[in-house]
This record gives sequence, structure tokens and C-alpha cells, in this order.
Amino acid sequence: MEALGIGSRIRHPEFGAGVIINVKPKTYSVVFIDRGRIEVSKTYHALEVIEPAEPDTDLVSLSQVETILTNIIKRYSDIQETVPMGQKWAGGKMILYSGKENMQPKEVPIDNFFNKIIMLRDRLRVLEQRINAHDKLSDEDKINLQQYITRIYGSLTTFNVLFRNDEDHFVGEKGK
Repeated sequence: MEALGIGSRIRHPEFGAGVIINVKPKTYSVVFIDRGRIEVSKTYHALEVIEPAEPDTDLVSLSQVETILTNIIKRYSDIQETVPMGQKWAGGKMILYSGKENMQPKEVPIDNFFNKIIMLRDRLRVLEQRINAHDKLSDEDKINLQQYITRIYGSLTTFNVLFRNDEDHFVGEKGK
């Protein structure tokens, strides 16, 4: 079937006459006179075209814009991603003992410690993106800095035990 644009009038064998009001990557949003708004697959071959309208060639769907903006914000901002901590650590605490016997132990809630680790990881990711996008660093400088950051990630693999999901783990040189 030919590509249809917004405003195309069609007839569906079950839903009757309708007008295309939105074009998405895989579907048409159609308002049918008797049935209201329904998504119809672009591959559905039983549609009868009553009056076609030319499709716009530069359309971007709202979901595509949202995905693009989300990726840009993640890549170039300091916004922290929500990363779940392993359930067994929830509500737990770390107790740090000094090497000096006369000092009291320091208690730190694991949740606070975990959030600091996530902030560190997110800031390293932003640093990586800024290095890659930097226009004055040579490719060799970028590679050297990336390798250094990878070694930093490797130093942080000890904390992987706190993460709920493996895909959130730190990965050093051996893991790549």
C-alpha cells in the first residue's frame, strides 16, 4: 500500500470510514466516524483509500522526539540515573572502624553510600562524553583519557556487589 499522509480519508472493513490524524513509524492513528480513534497498522492491506493525502517527508513523532531528548539529557547533563540497589542491602549500614582504639566507629547508611557511588559513576560518564566531544583534544589524547577512565571503572568494581542489576556494574579493562 502507498504511504498515506495526515488527512487521508480511508475505509476499514470493520470500522468504516475514517481520517488519518497522525502518522507513526508503524501505524496510522485514524478517527473513525462510528468507532472513534483507533491505531491501524501500516501493513494492514484491507484498507480502502477514499482520498489520499501526500505524506509529509520530514515528520518526527512525539515518541521519537522524546527518545532523542532523553538521550541528549542523559549524555550531556549531570542528571542522576535511577539505579536500584540490591534488595539485601536496603536499610543496611556500613560501620567504619578507625585504626586508633580510642575512636568511635562511624556508621554510614548503605543507601547514602550507594547514592554517592552512583553520582560518581554518572559524573565519570559525563566526563567521558565531554572528552569525546571536545574539539581541541587530539584523538590520541582522547584515547589516553578514555583508557584512564576505564582503569578508574576497574578500581570501582569492588562496589558491584551493591547493585541489583548486572548491567549497572562497573566494568574495567578485563570486562570489555
